[in-house]
This record gives sequence, C-alpha cells and structure tokens, in this order.
Amino acid sequence: MTESVWFHVDMDAFYASVEQLDNPAYRDKPVIVGGLGNRGVVSACSYEARAFGVHSALPMYRARKLCPQAIYVRPRMERYSEMSQEVIALLKEFSPTVQQISIDEAFLDMTGTERLYGKPRQAAMLLKNRIKNELGLTLSVGIGASRFIAKMASGYDKPDGLCRISVGNEQWFIDTIGLKKLFGIGEATLATLKHHSITTPAQVREFSLEHLKSLLGESGGLYLYQACRGIDPGVHTGITKSRSISTENTFSTDLDNEEELFRHLLNMSHDVMFRALQEGLYSSTVAIKVRFSDFTTVSAQRALDHPLYSGEQIYEVAKELLRSRWRPPKKVRLLGVGLYAVTEEGPPIQQELFDDPYRRKGELEKAVLSLRSKGRSIQKASLLEEDEK
Repeated sequence: MTESVWFHVDMDAFYASVEQLDNPAYRDKPVIVGGLGNRGVVSACSYEARAFGVHSALPMYRARKLCPQAIYVRPRMERYSEMSQEVIALLKEFSPTVQQISIDEAFLDMTGTERLYGKPRQAAMLLKNRIKNELGLTLSVGIGASRFIAKMASGYDKPDGLCRISVGNEQWFIDTIGLKKLFGIGEATLATLKHHSITTPAQVREFSLEHLKSLLGESGGLYLYQACRGIDPGVHTGITKSRSISTENTFSTDLDNEEELFRHLLNMSHDVMFRALQEGLYSSTVAIKVRFSDFTTVSAQRALDHPLYSGEQIYEVAKELLRSRWRPPKKVRLLGVGLYAVTEEGPPIQQELFDDPYRRKGELEKAVLSLRSKGRSIQKASLLEEDEK
C-alpha cells in the first residue's frame, strides 16, 4: 500500500513579504501591515519587526513604541489575493489535490508523485525554489503522512523552513513540540489540563479515553487522545476552500450599548452567511470574538447538531455567546463573528427540514444573493438603520 504524503505550505510573513517584494527599499527592514490609526491593530509584520516583539493582533500604538523605526503600511488585500492565486496556481503544477485553507496556507496531497519529483524532501525543495525564483517569496513546508502532522511540521522551522516527520516518528514529534504548540489545543484546554497536573503529551497518554472525555467533553477528549498519539483527528477532512469564514469590526468609539452591539452583530452574521452561500460552504459552528477597551480579548463558540441556513440563525447563536462573555457597562472595542469547521459537503436532505423556518429563510437569502450577483441593490429591512427605513 502506498504511503500517504501530505505537504502543508505556509507562506512566510505573507502580507509583509509581498510589501517587501513590491518595494525593494523595504527589504531587510521591519515592515508592519495594519490599520494606521490610533485604534488600528497589526495584521502582519516582517520577521525583522518580530525581532522587536511585534506580532499580529498587537495594538498599533504598542507596535510603534516597540519598533518606531518600522515601515508602516496599510493592507492591500487585492494585491495579496493576486499573489495568493499565483502561489496556488504553481502548487497545482505539483499536485492535482490542493486544498487552500487560507490566503497564505494550503495542503498538497503528494502521494504517488515520487516518480515525477523525487522523494518528498526533494520535491519540497523543488517547490520552494520555484516559488522563490518565479514569485520572489519564501515559504515553509511541513511533510507528514497526514494533514495534521504536516500542518504542525511547517511551523517547526520557520521562516523558509522544511521539516519532514517520517512515519513512526509522529509521537516523538508531538512530544518535542509540546501541548502548547499542538494544533487545535487552546488556552482553555491547557488551563483545564494544568489544573489536573497534565502538562505534556506523554502525561495525556497515561489517561484513558473515557477519563479525557470526562475532563474535556466527548469531542474534546477524543481530539486530545488522538492528537497526543500523532493520530490525525480529522480536523481538515472535507475542508477544501476555507477552514473558517469570519468578519470583525473595530469601532471608532468603544461601545457599551447592548442594542447597538446587537445591530453590529446582526449585520456581521448576515455578511458571513452570504459569503458562505457564495462559496457553497456549510457549517454548524458559530464563534464570536470580543476585545474590550483594555485590550483583553475573549472568544466563545458553539457547535450545533444541525447545519446553519441563515444569517438570523448565526445571529441568534452569536447573541447568546456575546451575552455569556460580556455585560455592560464594560466597553467593547472590537466584535467579530464567524463560522468554523466549514465544509463543501452539504447536509443530508431530510423531509422534516423542508418545514424548518430557518431553512426557508436560507432559501430567501440565496434568492437575495442571486439578485446581488446580477447587480441589483437589495438589503434586508432588519439591517437598515432606523432613519433609512
């Protein structure tokens, strides 16, 4: 049986690297991309800027204090998207199966390509050299027998790195990187494990699946049980266009009015739903992100047992999540909402779903999307401000 070979390609400091590529004077200098106002945040930064402690999501005013000599530029999303498409086009020359999961990341199924490009490490070097020579960008490549291992391997030797984890060495690799760098393990899970004196993958493996489920829930326990053994938990299965669809809004003035925050949440929920419809994607998991005036950030998500069909469904779940994380008079600086674990695989058709009011609303939103695609200006009344109605 042919051994599976997956590459995970991760472009190095992508936005900042594109800026350095287009502006030779920026090369080898700290470059910071993001909103330039006092309330802006860092979207991306070059490795030269990271040496000063700058990182993505850092408030821009703090970045200026850490690295005042940096070159500050606004994001040029159209240009980054253009370069991303060129990278993906080149990747498709190496494999018919390319799964783009973000603007600067993709998986390649390289199984059975050894006769064309040589052994995996040789093929990865060929790919890296072509992207560097033809597009002027560097990237890091992780190689493994699963997407899960390849994803973590690509981050092991950045920037411009190459890391292959051979079959049989997965558990050793998991022990080497530790729980904090284990993909899919967040701060809440780490805190729970630490509370029970579990701080390493090896310690996790000492517990039974049933015990881990009792600590982290059914899905969380199973995920950790598999992940710490180097077994792919299947987090990328079926995800071929995007692992998430999200949007966020940084307010010009911090908000503490519930009605106003809910209006923003409703607008963003419909925006996310329309984008999912445009891409033909499905999800049953809603997440929110809230950043307060003191820059502390919290998040929450909820997985439903049925697919989401409308923006109003997303809104209702997001509203509950927001209420669980925020209470006035605490002021909100940023609010975001998104769909996670998105997939192209549609939900099974069941007769009772045809009477579901949310599904009918979903059909309405598809009709609105169709009109928009034909150049018609149309917006749901619930999204209009009072003076527009």
